Amino acid sequence: MTRREFIYLDYNATTPCDPRVLEVMLPHFTEHFANPSSSTHPAGRRAADALEEAREQVAGLFGASARDVIFTSGATESNNLALYGVARAALREGDRRQRIVTLPTEHKAVLEPVADLAVLGFDVQYAPVHRDGQVDLAALVELVDTNTLLVSIQAANSEVGTLQPLAEIGALTRAVGAYFHTDATQAVGRVALDWRSLPADLLSLSSHKIYGPKGAGALLARRALRQGKLDPLTRGGGQEGKLRAGTQNVPALVGFGLACELMAGEGLAEAERQRGLRDEFERRLSEALPQVSFNGRGAERLPNTSSVTVPGVEADALLMHLPNLGLSLGSACNSGALEPSYVLTELGLSGEIASSTFRMSLGKNTSREDVQRAVTDIAQGFETLHLAEAGSPL
Repeated sequence: MTRREFIYLDYNATTPCDPRVLEVMLPHFTEHFANPSSSTHPAGRRAADALEEAREQVAGLFGASARDVIFTSGATESNNLALYGVARAALREGDRRQRIVTLPTEHKAVLEPVADLAVLGFDVQYAPVHRDGQVDLAALVELVDTNTLLVSIQAANSEVGTLQPLAEIGALTRAVGAYFHTDATQAVGRVALDWRSLPADLLSLSSHKIYGPKGAGALLARRALRQGKLDPLTRGGGQEGKLRAGTQNVPALVGFGLACELMAGEGLAEAERQRGLRDEFERRLSEALPQVSFNGRGAERLPNTSSVTVPGVEADALLMHLPNLGLSLGSACNSGALEPSYVLTELGLSGEIASSTFRMSLGKNTSREDVQRAVTDIAQGFETLHLAEAGSPL
């Protein structure tokens, strides 16, 4: 029996490093290894120049100023810097606004910090979402008032792919003078995000979601926040405008910069190609298994993402029967959990239905043949598992 090639369909979890990105990184491990803070010699200045070029490249993806870019180790740190940074600065300045509003479907990198801030005395409120995953704007209007310090709502959900109405959310927060943070990790390079018109004050992103290296990310922050309204998580040498102390990871950040530049030139066209493949996948799978349903289809979604419910089987058991398909039970940070996805249950799915749901997320290496084979394998895996669970002879 010929061994079948593995097909990776988990690009929302992470992406492979683009060969062009890897190539530009390598000299900074060996030849150009100096500390960018060592400004007294040419090697240090060369490293600093490389770092600032990367900063310009990241900013360029959003039409932002390089001054708005704070380098971090990834989106988790960026989210923590945004949330704790705003909260600590407010406490330090005696700001009486205590409310923080978010969604129950956010990534854990937002939910865990806001839960901690609630313990510290902040009034954390969770706006409900509709069945498709979009925020209930009417409910959000009731929650966001003049006592609101910060609203944190992701640009796109990693499990279902739902895009949030950022313009409406931003307008609401600005009307009451609150800050708006968006975790744009999944949206970057897949949907247009223009910092000049986006009504957000803080935006998180990560390198490894856009074919860059792991361990690099950024927080975009407006000038007013960078000048006293955002406290650092770490203190020390004063790097990143005194907002993120520690020697920068120059090789990774150089790679991150090029990944952003490549996304600026290639991302949206590639996203439309993936949309066509995603739609074909859903159409073909519906024909093969008429009982399947797709979560979030009532709202705008990421073009590469499909959340698939196959009633009658446990999704984890199904994926065990599909060793050549790199599918996921949900967010990579939660897929090892025994409980059903909290994102899906917040959408109103029962525990049983949520446990019958998996995620497929496409990337730039995904071909039409990959999608077609995925449909065939999923349908065959379902039939095999369904017969086994029914006790029928195989």
